[in-house]
Amino acid sequence: MLLALDTATTYASIALYNGDAVLAELNWRSERRHTVELAPQVDNLLRLAGVTPADLTALGVGIGPGSYTGTRIALSFAKGMALALNLPIVGVPTLDALALSHLPAPAPLCALLAAGRGRYVWSLYQSQTSQPQRLVDFGLAKMPEILPQLPAPVQLVGEISAEDKLLIAETLGADADILSPARALRRASALAERAWARFVAGDVDDPVTLSPIYLS
Repeated sequence: MLLALDTATTYASIALYNGDAVLAELNWRSERRHTVELAPQVDNLLRLAGVTPADLTALGVGIGPGSYTGTRIALSFAKGMALALNLPIVGVPTLDALALSHLPAPAPLCALLAAGRGRYVWSLYQSQTSQPQRLVDFGLAKMPEILPQLPAPVQLVGEISAEDKLLIAETLGADADILSPARALRRASALAERAWARFVAGDVDDPVTLSPIYLS
């Protein structure tokens, strides 16, 4: 049983996964209250699934890139659980988990997450694969700087402001497919699948040295 945690942006998500099914998942907009909300929501999740901490066999956690504070909250919480319960931990890049839910894709996939001050963390992913394969390194930029680096056509997924959706439409026109908010929601269940595959392969991280991905 793997508990997945992701607080990399204003949106937070947690999930329980056993390798065969998602047993429970909670997604919410935190408004910078991750610190006080995460522990109670984890308790709620475990209760919903009828699971106790003793039933957990591994932890998965989003390691960014994302907001500086948000990313640290889930990672710190997961590290504390890993050390207290002697559980293996797997860190998953947040953009990779976001992309996973949408692959294969009809066109190269651009995954974006809001990083504050009008900027996004982003990457571009190979379309014809079921697992995230980045075509470019993680980036941090505003939308006018990102658009010239995108291929045509392109599919975009993630946290995109209404203003930037208009800019994308004006710039790329029919070559841009922006996924709807319901389809674009970042979900910890995708992170859990990614983490579970590494866990069963024995590819786990050191809870002491596991670090977030920061861009500047």
